[in-house]
Amino acid sequence: MKTLVVEKPYTFKYEETNIQKPGLNTVTLRVLAVGICGTDIHAYTGNQPFFTYPRVLGHEVCGEITEVGENVTQWKQGDRVALIPYVSCQVCPSCQSGRPNCCENISVIGVHENGGFCEYLNVPASQLLSVSDVEPSTAALIEPFAISAHAVRRANVQKGQDILVVGAGPIGLGAAAIAKSDGANVIVADTSEERRKHIEKVVGVKAITPDEEAVRECFSGALALTVIDATGNANAMNNAVNLIRNGGTIVYVGLHKGNLEISDPDFHKKETTLMGSRNATLEDFEKVASLMASKDISAEMMLTHSFMFSELAEIYQEQVIDNKQLLKAVILMSE
Repeated sequence: MKTLVVEKPYTFKYEETNIQKPGLNTVTLRVLAVGICGTDIHAYTGNQPFFTYPRVLGHEVCGEITEVGENVTQWKQGDRVALIPYVSCQVCPSCQSGRPNCCENISVIGVHENGGFCEYLNVPASQLLSVSDVEPSTAALIEPFAISAHAVRRANVQKGQDILVVGAGPIGLGAAAIAKSDGANVIVADTSEERRKHIEKVVGVKAITPDEEAVRECFSGALALTVIDATGNANAMNNAVNLIRNGGTIVYVGLHKGNLEISDPDFHKKETTLMGSRNATLEDFEKVASLMASKDISAEMMLTHSFMFSELAEIYQEQVIDNKQLLKAVILMSE
């Protein structure tokens, strides 16, 4: 089979590799579609924490099962599935307390181990979600929506609450759409006028510049009860404390490779609650599937580009890394 390997920053190479037989508790997927995530972009450019080279990228995967391991009874050949790429150890304190998404020994397929930028992929049978009636390019985007859903759940978003999502990229867009579906009063802040216009159009929420005055105008003179930051940008993340009201909450879902510097006096006087949001759980994936079924969210909200796997290495720099029009892209393995 053909496999695309990032050998080192800025270096992709196609390799011919063998299709492996599934293990006792794994299945073989014929990969149908793979989303391109910010993680894949940062890994290619050498800016991804928790990462080593060489690596096969791709964790937003939809595939068709071609073979099942001897112990696998819940899946069969021909099933269409989406991958839940976070493989947890099940024994550490985080796993034992019901938080496998932040397992101490977590291995994320496509980050810590080889992922879906290939024609066939073996994965644990436990890491799959049935998507029998979902188009592959849509199913590949369940994972980024699940990241958003987990951030909204971490924030404990409730009906009627004033929620500010900072960052109108895919994860911020998903968080805004999901918080809105939960009945929150949602606005989005972004420095890009084009992205602000896009999110207003597809999500139906007001989009503003990320400054205190603009937030107060939207929330009847108050600041946000909760800020969900999906930028991964240090300046934006440091500024979050200025956008919450006293007693407010900040949830960082965007990941910054480096240190943050938050004003401690501002942090303390507001009695701020600060949270990180990492990965997602089965509960989040199931919520996304339900919201897709009810049409509260859709792949069309974020999907702007698609590319063929056979040409990806050649066009990745120009069409992905340097493409300012790209919001979210999916790789198709065949026409």
